[in-house]
Amino acid sequence: MRMANLETFYYDNKIVRNFAIATIIWGIVGMLVGLIAAFQLIFPVLNLGIAEITYGRIRPLHTNAAIFAFVGNGIYMGVYYSLQRLLKARMFSNFLSQFHFWGWQLIIVAAAVTLPLGLTSAKEYAELEWPIDLAIAVVWIAFGINLIGTLIKRRENHLYVAIWFYIATWITITVLHVVNNLEIPVSLWKSYGVFAGVQDALIQWWYGHNAVAFFLTTPYLGLMYYFLPKAANRPVYSYKLSIIHFWALIFIYIWAGPHHLLYTSLPDWAQSLGTVFSIMLIAPSWGGMLNGLLTLRGAWDRVRQDHVLKFMVVAITAYGMATFEGPLLSIKSVNAISHYTDWTIGHVHIGTLGWNGFLTFGILYWLIPRLFQTNIYSQKAANAHFWIGTLGIIFYAIPLYWAGWVQSLMWKQFTPDGFLQYGNFLETVAQVLPMYAIRAVGGTLYLSGAILMAWNLFKTMQVGVFLGDEKQEAPSRQSTHGAHEGEHWHRWIERRPVQMMIFAAIAILIGGIVEIFPMAMIESNVPKIASVKPYTPLELAGRDLYIREGCLGCHSQMIRPFRSETARYGEYSKSGEYIYDRPFLWGSKRTGPDLHREGGKYPDTWHYNHMYDPLSMSPGSIMPAYPWLIRDKLNVDQIPKKIKVLRTLGTPYQEGYEDIALEDLEKQAAGIAQNLKKDGIKDEKLAQREIIAMIAYLQRLGTDIKVKAPAN
Repeated sequence: MRMANLETFYYDNKIVRNFAIATIIWGIVGMLVGLIAAFQLIFPVLNLGIAEITYGRIRPLHTNAAIFAFVGNGIYMGVYYSLQRLLKARMFSNFLSQFHFWGWQLIIVAAAVTLPLGLTSAKEYAELEWPIDLAIAVVWIAFGINLIGTLIKRRENHLYVAIWFYIATWITITVLHVVNNLEIPVSLWKSYGVFAGVQDALIQWWYGHNAVAFFLTTPYLGLMYYFLPKAANRPVYSYKLSIIHFWALIFIYIWAGPHHLLYTSLPDWAQSLGTVFSIMLIAPSWGGMLNGLLTLRGAWDRVRQDHVLKFMVVAITAYGMATFEGPLLSIKSVNAISHYTDWTIGHVHIGTLGWNGFLTFGILYWLIPRLFQTNIYSQKAANAHFWIGTLGIIFYAIPLYWAGWVQSLMWKQFTPDGFLQYGNFLETVAQVLPMYAIRAVGGTLYLSGAILMAWNLFKTMQVGVFLGDEKQEAPSRQSTHGAHEGEHWHRWIERRPVQMMIFAAIAILIGGIVEIFPMAMIESNVPKIASVKPYTPLELAGRDLYIREGCLGCHSQMIRPFRSETARYGEYSKSGEYIYDRPFLWGSKRTGPDLHREGGKYPDTWHYNHMYDPLSMSPGSIMPAYPWLIRDKLNVDQIPKKIKVLRTLGTPYQEGYEDIALEDLEKQAAGIAQNLKKDGIKDEKLAQREIIAMIAYLQRLGTDIKVKAPAN
């Protein structure tokens, strides 16, 4: 038998090293910003009266840094390392690898600059404005070309299971990013989305949930399938289970987004689909978890000794916990308790800190010594990091579960006479502050562990010798056609990356089309209310200020049809009330009360004083002060352009209204300023201040339909 000729080639370890270093650095930055935000909730004075570092602006900075900077770079680090070795080929293009790396870092820097400046689209996990969205698309496509090119030039016929997850990730994120960011620019840093109200809510959480599914989960499952067997030196437990895990997961996951919108104004049929498919997700998710844990069968003695395996075992366990809890929270009766509370925040962080964080740490500890041809600098420091990080997760998550249950119970509690027992929302805030303090301790521990890891890994790099181009030899790939006698049926598609991509795309598109098309493409399915009118120019300006300051991070605008909520806030919210809302602002968390019926509840002066000094109106409030709204002049230059863009999108402003919009704005502003002056507020230029627009927007909320006042 003649031996195939061996080809000599070199793995590119430089790109892996670059992404590894970026993962470490951005991880610490993202965690630090999150810790600052956690302390701001306990000590509002830490907002320092500086717009760019207030809680509302740095919260999205934290989530973007954690997801796209830390986890994103971790994904690319693992993919670039494993893909080359699984395919026995260098990456398709050195240029595309470098373009991908530096492009992604520039995107992260752009996010770090724009989000604190209040330049945001306000969409959860998709806050970045349209120029950065375009940059993300370009860099993501470059990554895809590099991925596909490497698949084509591979020397290994078989596509290992990790690669299936990489392929599904790239396809699905492409679809999600494009659809959720369909928008029309107003200016360089301002745009309005194509979808509004209920439609926007459905599409955003179709994106938001599947950003978690296909950016925080599927690529990490691919990394688990590669790095766990490598670290344990054992084969994956079950090949057949990996097939079921992959196809069931990507097909079912895409349907689950509406479970974020239970009891809202989203139609019941969409809510029910989200619930059903979320519950079904337990099966493939736990199939993957068990496949990972059972890979370690017979190796548990090593787990007790090996710091890499310790991190990976806790990561996979956290994945199992989070993917059990997610379906649990999708059951309506449970969601009625959890939604808008800190329970959801605790749930999310089990996934991010445990699953994503610990798996990333484990991979880094395994990978860096191999890239630098040495042993880990300090085994003791690595083990210390494991225990510090584990304690950090416990001290982070448990208080938030506790806080969530306290919040829900207090919000829903009635007296024997039928009145809300805790009618003042701030009573619930005071009760959870100790839990927030313990959470901050947990975050401090977790960050301390990451800093210890960074020191350990950089010391490892110093003592080692980096191997940038790793020499390899492998036979050229022999083409294969048809099925091989006696082989598993799935092997056919495992040799065909194009067909794998097509079938994966079909699997994820079915659920998206079924859920989105009836709502997004058929306008008649969104009910209209005749009394609901577009925002006035001043209210529109105020709404954009509300978005700029990140108020939606703490306040919802969605009153659910519960007795406790209608008694506290007023009439429950109707879908027709949101038809001109771009973006929708239903919120995900109530650190403060719901604002959908805020209009007319308080005089203009109350809002003025509340924004200037929240404690003067709400003793015990943890809301930051907004003195710059009182001080800064309202920029109205973009108002005519905003009117034109919104009319293009279907908002019924009259043709040519943009030419007189500023006159209407000045007239409404003068009326509010006059009300404030009557109450003793002295400012010659009061009508030109940003606070006037904010007041106009808050006083408009919920006033388009006649509603009953809350009982107390």
